[in-house]
This record gives sequence, C-alpha cells and structure tokens, in this order.
Amino acid sequence: MTYHLVQFNIARLTHPLDAPESQGFVSQLESVNALADADPGFVWRLQTEEGDATSIDPYGDPQMIVNLTVWKDSASLKAFTYKGDHGQVFRNRTEWFDKRVQPMVVLWWIPAGHIPTVDEAVAKLEDLRSNGQSSRAFTFGRFVDAPSDDVSTSV
Repeated sequence: MTYHLVQFNIARLTHPLDAPESQGFVSQLESVNALADADPGFVWRLQTEEGDATSIDPYGDPQMIVNLTVWKDSASLKAFTYKGDHGQVFRNRTEWFDKRVQPMVVLWWIPAGHIPTVDEAVAKLEDLRSNGQSSRAFTFGRFVDAPSDDVSTSV
C-alpha cells in the first residue's frame, strides 16, 4: 500500500483577514497556493470555491486560518515549506500571526487516495496536543516514517 503525508496547521491572524495589516499575507495566498498546486510532490489541498481555505472556520474564530494539504512524501513537503516563495512567507509569519503557545502543526500518514476531512485534522492536532508525538500524530521535530506493509517474522 502507498501512503501520503498529511499536513494540517493553524495560525491566528493578529488582525482580521480584511484588515490592512493582514494584506501582506493575503496578497501572497493565490501565488503560494499556485506554487503548491504545481509542485510535483503535491497531492491535494483544502479549498473553497474561492481557491483557498480562509473562510473555513472549525474553531469558531474567523481570525484562525487553517491549512490542510496532502503530499506524496516528506521530502516534498519539507522542500515546499522551507524553501522558495513559501519559505519566505513562512519566515515572515510573525508579521501576521499571533505567537504560538501550543502545537499548531500536525502530520500523519494516510493511504493514498484518502482525502482527510477538517474534523479529522482537528482531531489529529488535538491528539498531538493531548498525548504528545506518536505514530498517529507527529511533527517534523519527531518525524515518523510511513507505515510499512512488510511483515517480518523472527526465526
């Protein structure tokens, strides 16, 4: 079986999405999403008809932004996250978002073809926050390899 890597992150804007202070972030959404869509390691991302996920509000806080993506492997996700145009946006995140006080990113493996739901993602982040790192919910800091179908028997 082939597995894909899911990434879910949340971040709370310091100002409303339509505030002038948030425009540095908002103005880059379309181009960064297009970069993800074109990346050879990219599989899927959560989006509305507007082409992004800024109106999806599972936390009851319109300033909480969610991002849910699926990638072919960890190398693809890491390269996209930390390099190029997205890497620059990532490095500048403190200009637009509140400081993190608890984990805001969670990773987990899914069988290829499965599309994760927002509820599933919220539950995975809560699992990480409540129980710490595990094979169910982890971060790049304590990365877990994809499940293996190899069954070894000891003799």
